[in-house]
Amino acid sequence: MTDARRHAPATERNREPIADILRMVLPDRGTVLEIASGTGEHAIHFARAFPQLAWQPSDPDPAAIASIRGWAETARLPNLRPPLTLDASADRWPVERADAILCINMIHISPWEATVGLMASAAKLLPPGGPLILYGPYLQQGVETAPSNLAFDESLKMRDSRWGLRQLEDVVALAEGVGLRMEAVHAMPANNLIVVLRMGG
Repeated sequence: MTDARRHAPATERNREPIADILRMVLPDRGTVLEIASGTGEHAIHFARAFPQLAWQPSDPDPAAIASIRGWAETARLPNLRPPLTLDASADRWPVERADAILCINMIHISPWEATVGLMASAAKLLPPGGPLILYGPYLQQGVETAPSNLAFDESLKMRDSRWGLRQLEDVVALAEGVGLRMEAVHAMPANNLIVVLRMGG
């Protein structure tokens, strides 16, 4: 039997800094929907770190789903739910509600339509005050972009012209258009940001 588990080295570097912010913004109880869970390593780490929360991983890629399942079988965490096949750009998601939504490193590695779908579905699923937490690199007006991020942006666009670092202000404007409000932006290691948005009441 082959091991379907994938490994992303960046996960080990960023999971604790992300968890530090999550401790401040996640609800005490409920379900966290993770969008674009990738290898599943974040899902395992956060489900273990937040045992009072049900953790729902998801991804559109069958290989990622297999990896998440592989890690889950090893970890055997009671609050980790089976992964869902979910395309953020789809009009309808296979989820009825979520108390919080987490999206790590998807917005720059997907077409803009995925971000549009993320915001639209977050507005449908989240309760008033529910957080949408985004992690990744962004371009910001009036803020000098690190050379490494510029190089990363170019490499993404070479792989797929629909990909690339997004202007933070564009993402926030899209969120505000569906009733989310920006609560905070946290500087993170390696020139990344965490953006915390909350559903309006």
